Amino acid sequence: MEPTPELSPHHAYPDHWEADVVLRDGGTARIRPITTDDAERLVSFYEQVSDESKYYRFFAPYPRLSDRDVHRFTHHDYVDRVGLAVTIGGEFIGTVRFDRINEQGRPASAPADEAEVAFLVQDAHQGRGVASALLEHIAAVARERGIRRFAAEVLPANNKMIKVFRDAGYTQQRSFEDGSVHLTLDLEPTEKSLAVQRGREQRAEARSVQRLLAPGSVAVIGTGRTPGGVGRTVLRNLLAAGFTGRTYAVNRAFDEGLATLDGVPAHRSLGEIDEQVDLAVIAVPAHRVPEAVADCGEHGVQGLVVLSAGYAERGSAGRELQRELVRQARSYGMRIIGPNAFGIINTAESVRLNASLAPESPARGRIGLFTQSGAIGIALLSGLHRRGAGLSSFISAGNRADVSGNDFLQYSFEDPDTDVALLYLESLGNPRKFTRLARRTAAVKPVVVVKGARHSGTNPPGHAVPVSRIPDATVSALMRQAGVIRVDTVTEMVDAGLLLAGQPLPAGPRVAILGNSESLGLLTYDACLAEGLRPRPPRDLTTAASPQDFRDALAEALADGTCDAVIVTAIPWVGENGEAETGDGEVLAAALRGAAAGGPAKPVAVVHVEIGGLAEALAAASSTAAPRTRPTTLAGRPAAAPGAPTGAAPATATAPTGPGTEAPAETAGTTETAETAETAETAETAETEAAAPPARPGRIPAYPAAERAVRAMAEAVKYAQWRRQAATPGKVPEFLDETTDEPGAAALIDTLLGTAPDPRGRPLTHDEARELLGRYGIPVRPTLPAPDPEAAVAAAARLGYPVALKTTAPHLRHRADLGGVRLDLTDEDALRRAYAEVTELLGKPAELLPVVQSMAPRGVDTVVRASIDAAAGAVLSFGLAGAPSELLGDTAHRLVPATDRDAAELIRSIKAAPVLFGWRGSAPVDTPALEELLLRLSRLVDDHPEVVSVALEPVVVAPQGLTVLGATVRLAPPPPRGDLGPRRLPNY
Repeated sequence: MEPTPELSPHHAYPDHWEADVVLRDGGTARIRPITTDDAERLVSFYEQVSDESKYYRFFAPYPRLSDRDVHRFTHHDYVDRVGLAVTIGGEFIGTVRFDRINEQGRPASAPADEAEVAFLVQDAHQGRGVASALLEHIAAVARERGIRRFAAEVLPANNKMIKVFRDAGYTQQRSFEDGSVHLTLDLEPTEKSLAVQRGREQRAEARSVQRLLAPGSVAVIGTGRTPGGVGRTVLRNLLAAGFTGRTYAVNRAFDEGLATLDGVPAHRSLGEIDEQVDLAVIAVPAHRVPEAVADCGEHGVQGLVVLSAGYAERGSAGRELQRELVRQARSYGMRIIGPNAFGIINTAESVRLNASLAPESPARGRIGLFTQSGAIGIALLSGLHRRGAGLSSFISAGNRADVSGNDFLQYSFEDPDTDVALLYLESLGNPRKFTRLARRTAAVKPVVVVKGARHSGTNPPGHAVPVSRIPDATVSALMRQAGVIRVDTVTEMVDAGLLLAGQPLPAGPRVAILGNSESLGLLTYDACLAEGLRPRPPRDLTTAASPQDFRDALAEALADGTCDAVIVTAIPWVGENGEAETGDGEVLAAALRGAAAGGPAKPVAVVHVEIGGLAEALAAASSTAAPRTRPTTLAGRPAAAPGAPTGAAPATATAPTGPGTEAPAETAGTTETAETAETAETAETAETEAAAPPARPGRIPAYPAAERAVRAMAEAVKYAQWRRQAATPGKVPEFLDETTDEPGAAALIDTLLGTAPDPRGRPLTHDEARELLGRYGIPVRPTLPAPDPEAAVAAAARLGYPVALKTTAPHLRHRADLGGVRLDLTDEDALRRAYAEVTELLGKPAELLPVVQSMAPRGVDTVVRASIDAAAGAVLSFGLAGAPSELLGDTAHRLVPATDRDAAELIRSIKAAPVLFGWRGSAPVDTPALEELLLRLSRLVDDHPEVVSVALEPVVVAPQGLTVLGATVRLAPPPPRGDLGPRRLPNY
């Protein structure tokens, strides 16, 4: 809205405080500053508040606001006096304000850093988390304005408000004075407050998706009067799937006498429907969508699926239409899937929803599927159907203007009907959040991702999200760090999903291979080696093997303690007349399922060549499917999910209140309790006291090629290893020794940036970089300029022989192959000769910028870097120095802050890692020293976000110790960290 406060320019309306938030029940609301235009809204809001709530707010009966009150509550300077309101449909449902005070509790201005805060929430909206959301946002505003503490006076009977403060996670003090509770909150964010915030975000966003997928009633707006068309197709699919709720057909063009259409009530508008509609599927032209959205909002619809096209995929004008669509829907508290969506599906028996253009609803299964492309969604649905796989839920988000892959992860984490989450993504609107959510979800169930548009450097048409500049290889490495199974194609995603949904996770990489074809067994063996598995020699059962032979061999392999997984290969039997017999697929499938059911819980995959009916029979539901309920620990948390690696310590997560489960009853006035405030971030590492039941094999996946089966198994092996490691995560060392000086580094950075830093930042000189890095125990070997031979000789005398002569011109830096680096110069004569040769070969000293540096011990040249991407965050990188590593892209990446385990994995994950560990008889280098360097650099950029890039090149790692020979550092004002602020939905 356009405010008209009578304020000086210094106190202009802070539009960056405006935010859309998801409330506890999944609905949305708008938080914004209160302005002078809100007088009537404030009065109307106050009239709808109960006398009891008014008494709690003012400590006395206060039936109405005086004109003076209204003026005071709507006129703010946005510095010492601030008011925020929560709105739905443009009307207030809650307010909060703070007034800066001095030590005596009187009105004050800066530098006073305390403020008195007060809340008021409409009774009809209490219990939705309104006050908790307001506290997050008003606290962020206060910190921005230099306020460090909130003071509040609360009546003892006002349990709801006391709980809001108590459960927020801030450091607080409480006392009882003059008949009221006096609370003081320190507004500095803490680990607990951040965990509380993220826990509430997770539950709210999961609930918002659950409301879309499990509505009690659906209206299809734009249902055609004649067969065909998008709206009529969706209506037909809803009915064909057997939707358990109520269905309505809506079209303003219906004749007044039309009562039903395809057997469901037909209406010209939502206002004609006697009950509230939960979900609206909009299938009208784009220019009519705003009218339909307004009709939905005014009649209490909870969510929208917008199939209509003509938005951001059409260019800048369409992008603005899309933004307006999101703003309009959120103003009514509704979330959107789309626009340009394919639809949604929920196969739960209690719902049976197919609000999509898919002509046939998939079978019920344990896989959740999210796509940002309708065409890919169609392909995936078809592929899963052909393979006999079922789905728990399906969302095709189209332009993903609102509901995104992050929301789907929030939902999948809680959904008891989903064991595996598959996502096809073309853009990541919030990579930091995606990584965080994926890590938490992957700790309890697999997350498989295909990333489209990997190399274009731009987002696909319609995806109005920030473009991340980090390379795709980095994105892939960060996903792996978060436990995400990143695959390249949708075929690989289906292959991996089928194995993970139907089979237990392998305990290791040892694979047994058996079958009736020696050649197919050898192909499988080779594929296992190529994927880093440890296959046993294939067991050839010969072409004469019967189904019983397969059963006996599989049972024996599963019972063998030296194997972790089994791949069965099968070709058709050849009859006496020389023709292939393909009719025994069901018999073989029964034999394999029987062996898998009776043996230890290990994954089994089948590679077959044209055996009719085998794949379908293997995919049939089995009575030995993995248990889907998780036992709870003594602490009330669930133990490891079904399918956890055999013998592994269980990864844990909080006990979520998922769809279909009963939430604990609220006590009077409860907003969020301390128990529900826990999040997966804090629970992921909690030790459980009850072990998960052994996972039993369910559907056995079948593959038409050995490479596909092996690749899926390899992904399961890597994921299982990640799960085992995630159960006992690494630690971020503190380095609390004399070599780390965080305050000194902060003061130095402030000095180097100055009082008015350039937003583009500035590179540090060699000496400045050495000083800053030295504060964190990272010594950089000094270099001295050598503008002429005499200066070079003097520098060498100062440093001591032997020395190196290096050119530092940008076009020659780190290019020893061009002859600009001369090493092991042992005396003055050698130095002078080298100087003459370099200048004669490459140019004048003024162009080459030569320097002299003392020689380091011999070792392996490596490169260590850290950089900050505005979207993904700080990234730590490692690789060997030199052109081969650059050409092959042999660089590993991890998110900052890196743990000790991350540092160890970083070094060992590059392809050239054997060079560090004694390759071809060379001496192994000091990898502990290298790991410590990585951790120190990670700590530096994590402590000081102004350090936007660091490159240590080369770092020579010797058998004992290492030497940093070159360092470049760039400082800049820190980029904003949206993931650390209060909850808010993105606005693209």
